[in-house]
Amino acid sequence: MYKKLYTFFVAIIVSSYVDGQSLYFPPTVENIWDTLSPQSLNWCPTKIDSLYAYLDNNNTKAFIVLKDGKIVLEKYFGTHTQTTPWQWASAGKTITSFLVGIAQQENELTISDASSNYLGQDWTSCTPAQEEQITIRHQLTMTSGLNDGVPDHFCTLDTCLLYEADAGIRWAYHNAPYTLLGEVLESATGMTINSYATQKLKNPIGMTGLFVPIGYNNVFFSNARSMARFGLLMLNKGNWNGTQIMTDTAYFNQMINSSQTLNPAYGYLWWLNGKSSYLLPGTQFEFNGFVNPHAPADMYAGIGMGGQFLNVIPSQNLVLVRMGEEPENLNVPHLMNDEIWKYINDLDCNSTTGLNEQSLENNFVRVFPNPSNEILHIQSNSIILKVELLNLHGQRVKTEHPQQKEWSFSVSELPNGFYFVKTRLYNGDTQIEKLIKE
Repeated sequence: MYKKLYTFFVAIIVSSYVDGQSLYFPPTVENIWDTLSPQSLNWCPTKIDSLYAYLDNNNTKAFIVLKDGKIVLEKYFGTHTQTTPWQWASAGKTITSFLVGIAQQENELTISDASSNYLGQDWTSCTPAQEEQITIRHQLTMTSGLNDGVPDHFCTLDTCLLYEADAGIRWAYHNAPYTLLGEVLESATGMTINSYATQKLKNPIGMTGLFVPIGYNNVFFSNARSMARFGLLMLNKGNWNGTQIMTDTAYFNQMINSSQTLNPAYGYLWWLNGKSSYLLPGTQFEFNGFVNPHAPADMYAGIGMGGQFLNVIPSQNLVLVRMGEEPENLNVPHLMNDEIWKYINDLDCNSTTGLNEQSLENNFVRVFPNPSNEILHIQSNSIILKVELLNLHGQRVKTEHPQQKEWSFSVSELPNGFYFVKTRLYNGDTQIEKLIKE
């Protein structure tokens, strides 16, 4: 009797939990979408206006926030509309990652297969033994070992694909091995990547869009709502309104978790927040902390050139989409994504943090102004022993020894671009901040 009652109450609790976590899914054949009022989340209209002003001033074309699958915020800028297609850039890598998982669950390939099984022998300029080490998984994780420092890292010709290290021992953001996953899929499935995407992904969830060849690249174009649909599918672990599109749960979990130890912030072509360190494209320099320190720790994201963002936050049932062009003074997508999250965090009407306040207790070292063009200021609540400015390749371009809690120095002589400010403190801590020199 007691056991039956216990089972009954557990069933009620589980049912209530599932109902409380249920997601709304828009129809796949109509362009209608349920909405949720910002006021129901206690988001202030004036703060939403500030967010929209920031987005508008920074070349945004489309912005969407979903909560529980419903649209809370949706804004288009300039001549951009709900149906205007736009490039996903590298955020579209996430679609390819998903399609590879579908191909594996349908036994068309296995990600442990050698890439040469599908691309043919001599698809690189490596020796046969070196080339045979490269697998589909290495292409998914940016660990092919091919040289990303070639003049054109987009080039997919064998003459551009040079040996740098054995596969699996070096992480480097290299576009060409990723792009060739399209040919892997086509060889494995006997279908074009667009046909495969339409049949296995787009039609089942109501997406539109196409992969378009641009130079060596294969760039996905669609509208913002299609990107939001894909984000909602990911939020629900590959299930669309009760239909399990990705049944390979092991692959799905691998896709959105650390795929290797070299860069724990990278899954299968997805960026992962909340990890202890990360590497960025174009550098072998390791940064401590989260990729996006102002975003939720469990966020995973598709991030593309020009600021194409698809953010998925399971703990909050949120999906965030931003499409547009890069801001004039913030050409590193990760930085803009973090700036947007500062505004999102401040939307609550009860928030008193304020976007212009910076707490030295929470930000142990403060570097400002950022972007900067003349004098850079540094403050800390510990004595600053040493400050190093590093370029994208991790090379030291300037060194200062403040020996105090506040310090200022000129950066006017440095070329414009992206730098890292590495600060060593008296208590032994080291902090690295990103800096734009304009």
